Amino acid sequence: MRILYFDCFSGISGDMSLAALVDAGADVSYIETELAKIKIEPFSLSWKRVNKRGISAMKMDVILDPNVMPQHHRHYSEIVEAIVGAGFSPRATALSLAIFEKIAIAEAKIHGIPVEKVHFHEVGAIDSIVDVIGVALAIDSLAVDRILSSPVPLGSGTVNCDHGIYPVPAPATLEMMRGLPIAQTPYKLEMTTPTGAGIISGTVDHFSASLPPMIIESIGYGAGTRDLPNQPNVLRVVIGNTEANAVDWQVQPELIQAHDHQHHEHHHHPHNDEHTHEHKHEHTHEHSHEHGHTHEHEHGHSHEHKHDHNHEHTHEHSHDDKHNHNHEHTHTPSVEKHTHPHKHDETKSVQQAPIKH
Repeated sequence: MRILYFDCFSGISGDMSLAALVDAGADVSYIETELAKIKIEPFSLSWKRVNKRGISAMKMDVILDPNVMPQHHRHYSEIVEAIVGAGFSPRATALSLAIFEKIAIAEAKIHGIPVEKVHFHEVGAIDSIVDVIGVALAIDSLAVDRILSSPVPLGSGTVNCDHGIYPVPAPATLEMMRGLPIAQTPYKLEMTTPTGAGIISGTVDHFSASLPPMIIESIGYGAGTRDLPNQPNVLRVVIGNTEANAVDWQVQPELIQAHDHQHHEHHHHPHNDEHTHEHKHEHTHEHSHEHGHTHEHEHGHSHEHKHDHNHEHTHEHSHDDKHNHNHEHTHTPSVEKHTHPHKHDETKSVQQAPIKH
């Protein structure tokens, strides 16, 4: 299962979300082509890399046509009609509608009006519409199956809006986060915008204070506009796969050589035994690498030898690649003398996580 994790350590907004998803690999061409289907004022998207307190992040801005007067207020029904009529994919359409529905329900409750009569101010502006639908298209592009988030810091203080000076978090933001985990922040700033809260409440399936178990595929950083005094003002997103875990994950075949016992030879100390036997060996190898991964291999071998007593022997050998191997062999009664060195052939693989055969 492919998952998306929103790491909101500096809050979340619409532009930060879209920029982070693109930085993590969402298809910019697909997003821009689909966004052009919306019947609103002309616009374009600007993408650039910026540095936020040492972190290179993607910054996205919606550029309006200076010759066209933008429409700042839109009814919820207008936005729904524009989304449904654009002909997006079913997933992108559903995500876009889910986000705007969360915002509309919160606004309706705050203002004490029916949802169908809600009209958006800041969220109804063209940049917020592009942010929301762009995020939906980006998630669709990444083909994730499940969306998770960290607890979300909302901020504190006050903010200026069309209705005047409001407390932070804004009433609609706080309403959308009702029942969801929030995080403390020392900043008297708006860390999470209504659009950011809509994205979290409308798309996230599960919350996790730390990164969930997964094999990480890509990471993206989306920059906010302001600079914070003690931390980077970025949203981090992580794309990963949960079908494999650290025990049985195998790197791509082109990155490793085949594990073949006929190419490479390890020499053990020769020994003389008197025995006739038919035995099976089970070898358990524990490899300790300098990069800190542990590999466990089990190999079964069948041999026929002639010996005349039971014996156990333990081989300890070391290699330059810093692997320690302990082998234990148990043999059945025997009747003949022979000396046999054991040969084990292994190839050394370059891996990012442990493999179990």
